[in-house]
Parts: sequence; C-alpha cells; structure tokens
Amino acid sequence: MTFKNRFIPPFLTLLRILIGWQFLYEGIVKIINPAWTARPFLEGSRWIFGDLFRWMISGNTGMWLVDTANAYGLTLIGLALILGIFTRLACWGGVTLLLMYYIAYPPFGGFSYGSPSEGSYLIVNKNIIELIALIMLALADAGKYYGLDSLRKKRKADPAQGKVITDENETVEPNSRRELLKGLAGIPVLALFSGAFTRNMADLGTDAVSGATIKVDFKQKGDLKGKLPEGKLGNLNVSRMVLGCNLIGGWSHARDLIYSDKLFKAYNNERKIIETLYLAEQAGINTTFMVTQYYATFNKYKNIYNSKMQSICQAMLPDKDFFSDINKAIDAGATAIYIQGGEGDRYCSTGKVDMINKAVEYIKKNGFMAGMGAHSIESIKTVENSGIPVDFYVKTLHHDNYWSAHPVENRVEYSVIGPNSPDHNKLHENMWDLFPQLTIDYMKSINKPWFAFKVLAAGAIEPKDGFRYAFENGADFICVGMFDFQVIDNVNTACEVLTSLNNRERAWFA
Repeated sequence: MTFKNRFIPPFLTLLRILIGWQFLYEGIVKIINPAWTARPFLEGSRWIFGDLFRWMISGNTGMWLVDTANAYGLTLIGLALILGIFTRLACWGGVTLLLMYYIAYPPFGGFSYGSPSEGSYLIVNKNIIELIALIMLALADAGKYYGLDSLRKKRKADPAQGKVITDENETVEPNSRRELLKGLAGIPVLALFSGAFTRNMADLGTDAVSGATIKVDFKQKGDLKGKLPEGKLGNLNVSRMVLGCNLIGGWSHARDLIYSDKLFKAYNNERKIIETLYLAEQAGINTTFMVTQYYATFNKYKNIYNSKMQSICQAMLPDKDFFSDINKAIDAGATAIYIQGGEGDRYCSTGKVDMINKAVEYIKKNGFMAGMGAHSIESIKTVENSGIPVDFYVKTLHHDNYWSAHPVENRVEYSVIGPNSPDHNKLHENMWDLFPQLTIDYMKSINKPWFAFKVLAAGAIEPKDGFRYAFENGADFICVGMFDFQVIDNVNTACEVLTSLNNRERAWFA
C-alpha cells in the first residue's frame, strides 16, 4: 500500500462511524420516546409521493410498521456502521431510508413545508449528501477497514506460505493480534457513544429531530374528538369556527404587553403560517379571515397543499385611493370581502355611511359577497337603517367578566377605535364589545349571517367560556385567532360547545 493510500482506510472508517453515530442516536431516541411517531412527517408530504406515504399510514398496522421500521432500522444501521459489521447491507439500508426522507420533502422549493429544517436548501440537502456518502462506503466495502467485517471476511490462504492474502495483495498472519484489534475498533466508539448518550439523556432528555422526525409537543389530527359543524354563507359551506388572522400579522391586542406584537410576528413566520393553515384545514376549519398583505403566503399554502381553504378578506377603506385594498383582495382571489371593523366604525361614527354603501356596491358589482365589520353595535344599526345591502356582518362579541375589562360607567361608544387611555380604569386595548348585551339584543332581529370576532377578548377569556357565550347569544360563526398548538384543542372545544347549547334564542341563520 502506498503512503497516499494509507490515508484512505482511516478516513473511510471515520466517515462510516460518524454516520453510524447519527443513525444510532436518532434511532434510540425514537425507541425510548413513546410519543414519537412519523405520522405528521408523512401526512405533511406534498410532493408526488405524498399520497403513497399517507396510504402507508392509513391504518394502525401500517403506522406501527412504519414507525417500527424507522426507529429500529436507524438503530440497527447505526450499530452496524459503528462496528463495521454487515457494512454493505447497512449502507444500502441507510440509503433506502434517506431516499424516503428526501422524496417526502425534496428541497425543490415549497415542498419542505410541514417538516423541520435547519434552513432553506436548493435540491441538495443533508439527506442527499449522506445518501451519496453511504453509497460510496458500500462500494468501498468500508467494513473491512477497522471493522468486524475484516474478521469474518473470507480470505484466500496461500498454502505454500501459510499466509493470508488481503485485497491489497498484502500478506499478514491469519488471526494476528493486529488484525483482531483493527476489527474491534468500533467497540470503544460504541462505549463512548453509550456514555455520551446516557449523560445527554440525564441532562436534556430526548430531543432528536431527524429527516423522519417532527418533534410534536401539541395535539395533532389524530386527537380530534369530532367533526366541526358547518353553516351557509350564500352558497358557501363555512365551518362554524373560522381561523382569525391577527396573530399572523402580529396584532396581538395584548393590552400593556409592549413586546407581544413582535413576539407573535416572530413566531408566525411564513413557514409557521403555512403549517398552521394546514393543521387547521386538516382539523375541519375550511375558512380563514385574511388581510391583503398575507395573501402571498396564503396562496403559496394553497398551491403547495392543493388546498380548498376559503378566505374572507377584511378590506381597509383609505381616504386616498378608496378601492385599492378591495382591488387587492379581488386580485388575490378572496372568497368574500368585508369592510374591516375599525373602518366600519370610523365611517359610521363620522356620518359617512354613504362611503360604506359605496364600498359594498363596489364589492358586489365585482361578484363578491360583501360584509360589514364593526366593534360598535351602533355601526350595525346605522348600516341597517340606511338599507345598505350587506350580505353578512362581522361584529365583536364577548362578555366583560374578566379582570382587565374597564368599568361599565367609563365606557364610551366608539372609543374602541382609539386612542388608548393611560388610565387603567378606561379603555386600553382591553375591550372590543363595550356593551355586549346591546349587541345580543339587536342581533336577534338581524336576518343575516353573523361572524362574531374577539370572542376571547384577545386571550382574556377561556375558549370554552368564550365560544359558548358567542354561540348561545346568537353568533352563526366565530372567528378565532390561534397558534398552531391551539388548533386541535379549539376545534374540540367548539365541537363540544355546539353539541351542548341550551340557551340560544336567535335562530341559526345558516
């Protein structure tokens, strides 16, 4: 063996052991974590093999087989690579797993949504690099270097010399101590792994995320307890609970928590928005409220997932270029459009209801259902009394039995549109329906669909309490902003409330 070639065996061995270490770690943490499953990873695949992966896990048996093959396959492959035993078989097994991970979420632009990632890639990612490395190790039969394969491999004996002829045409003493030590080189590495793994588990617990793992700390589709009922909006079927859009834009309305807007927006990056939309649709929420600046992300989601999610866009009515936001909603493909609540209050409170009529007529002329949003019930009354032909209303509704609600004697109609008061006994982003009983009483007479929003008073009211209050007091639909980890619980809560209503007086419009 030449001096140059002497470096090849140790470096091939090092590569084999490093890949084996990663496989072994990811396999063991899956085995010891009873909550781990590949289900969300496979369910989220949107490339051409996505339907095949979902078929594979469509039954409990298939899911068990996939999880078992994944966890124990990674473990056994990792052990074999570290010890250098049956190396070619282990390498081709690893190639198969990595190929499955790669085709589930190929980095071709967009298909990675739903899976964890260290960053954005273009065609080449760690799975394909490791896959090629394993092919190279298999072709080089890397287990014969410093591995158990060197002890079990059949060699040709030279009868005349009593020597063993190696693949490099070197002669060595059969079963020599040197050969034995080289063959057992993986055992101390395995001992080192065991010590490091034990210490890591004691300090940090299990937390491995691999090409086939998504770390799930909140409920998923399998935890649904019922089907979310639907109602009618014109000729559309709309889930009784729709997804709100304030959280994705960082509009937290969190009273005096000055950092929360930035925090919400940082959490809800484009990837997280798409994942939340996907989880909501899987849970039975078929409609979301939307704002024009986030339609690029929403439409990207629809394209990636071939989604049927409907969108009801809230449109601003700027004094300059009055129809501009409506036109953006139309161009973006909104399903229906309504006048944003603050804008509705602004025009009604200043006696410019004719501008509301102008906007509604424009929306309807373009073939869309037109709604009217408001925080004040006086805005709804003004629109109704003016005979403006809106198709649906979007009106706040929540009770005032929570700590930060300011005293009723300090509430002033239309003050919700600002500015906030420095006096904690007056309005400071702490109420969005100042007179809920007036809303309840008046909306009983309205024979149009009603979407209640701010039903949780921006997080001040528990969902079970807020949902029941809204539905029992007349709302046909509720709009709820939620993070991804809240989706399943909120759907389960809405289903539970809707099947146990006792005191609803307003007839369901749809």
